[in-house]
Amino acid sequence: MDIKVFLAAFWAILLAELADKTQLAGITMSATTGKPFTVWLGSVAAFSIASAVSVTLGMLLNRYIKPEFIRYFGGIVFIVMGTLILFKKI
Repeated sequence: MDIKVFLAAFWAILLAELADKTQLAGITMSATTGKPFTVWLGSVAAFSIASAVSVTLGMLLNRYIKPEFIRYFGGIVFIVMGTLILFKKI
């Protein structure tokens, strides 16, 4: 295992996911159900599946598209989505 890649992925995902809508959903569900372990288990399972899909998609895209294009495209999508959210269009 490449520890540099592991740590880069760990910190990128951890920082990106803190205080987002997924966290708010977990807080809300845990507070309303009173079953934090069950909510945590469901969250871990869902995020594991979402991560597996994204990693698989990344591997497939890497075969056909240059990584630089994927990085630029991802950056543009984030800017567009942020702008739309800022102006309350979505």
